[in-house]
Amino acid sequence: MSALFSPLTIKSITLKNRIAVSPMCQYSSQDGYANDWHLVHLGSRAVGGAGLIILEAAGVSPEARITPFDLGIWKDAHISELSRITKFLEAHGAVPGIQLAHAGRKASHLPPWQNSAPLFPGQEGAWTTVAPSALPFHEADVMPQELDQEGIQKVIADFKTAAARALAAGFKVVEIHAAHGYLLHSFYSPLSNQRQDHYGGSFENRIRLLLEVIAAVQEVWPTGFPLFVRISATDWSEGGWTDEDSVQLAKVLLEKGVDLVDCSTGGNVPRAKIPVGPGYQVPFAEKVKKEAGIMTGAVGMITTPAHAEEIIATGQADLVLLAREMLRNPYFPLHAAQELGVDLEWPLQYQRAKN
Repeated sequence: MSALFSPLTIKSITLKNRIAVSPMCQYSSQDGYANDWHLVHLGSRAVGGAGLIILEAAGVSPEARITPFDLGIWKDAHISELSRITKFLEAHGAVPGIQLAHAGRKASHLPPWQNSAPLFPGQEGAWTTVAPSALPFHEADVMPQELDQEGIQKVIADFKTAAARALAAGFKVVEIHAAHGYLLHSFYSPLSNQRQDHYGGSFENRIRLLLEVIAAVQEVWPTGFPLFVRISATDWSEGGWTDEDSVQLAKVLLEKGVDLVDCSTGGNVPRAKIPVGPGYQVPFAEKVKKEAGIMTGAVGMITTPAHAEEIIATGQADLVLLAREMLRNPYFPLHAAQELGVDLEWPLQYQRAKN
């Protein structure tokens, strides 16, 4: 029996296997709307056999986007196109999830194929960025505004209404994005948070905004549906957030009703020295799982069925989330099943190609 292809039940939701499509920004929206690209991109991964598909970071407000072309969930008009996607994913056996996000000081940029260049005031499509402290990510970036109390309350309210829209659109899993140097990560990391109020300084103060966002989301998100949080388990930089901090945070998240911690790393400072290689982030998922007692998801250059199987079989994580490998091969789960000797049923339309 393959561990990778064993089901995973989280609250009232059961994933048919432990393979998830990690959120991957497509930078293909206009005014935040999902469209045919998203339907085909995500739908092909459902046809390919993934148990869970988490839509890319969806901006909880217009200013929460990384680029003007990010997916959004800040207005009710976004629900209809998102519903079209969730219905298709479920029809093909995948659980639909969505990542709710605020880019913070890394917002107001062009997409990667335009060098992710910052949009400066006065440029078309630019907007004011916000952060825990007035510290830019890159020296060449626009100086962000330090969030005041009114701004913080708006962020919390935006996450709450976004979660309500996610539910209305048919999503069964919500992931709060608190990684990669975006707003919530920049609050809990001491490298980017120099505040002197009750949102800065101590560990408890720096995680406060994340916990308040979680509590607000839980007011509208059903108790029977899974709630994930993606974190950067280390800043990879001296004086920054550490793996021990992540274990401490994960214990709090478990107490607060979070079901799974999606363990990524880095993204908060530009010159971090990251030892990139196959599975380089998996040890963080294992540490958080074993020391905090919470389910975890492993990410980071997991590209082979054997490696994914090992991660689950040895208890390093409960779920593997694949990104670039899923871009290269939308049918990774179907091929992985064959390699691991699992008799997985292919879609009727594709069965002639199974052997």
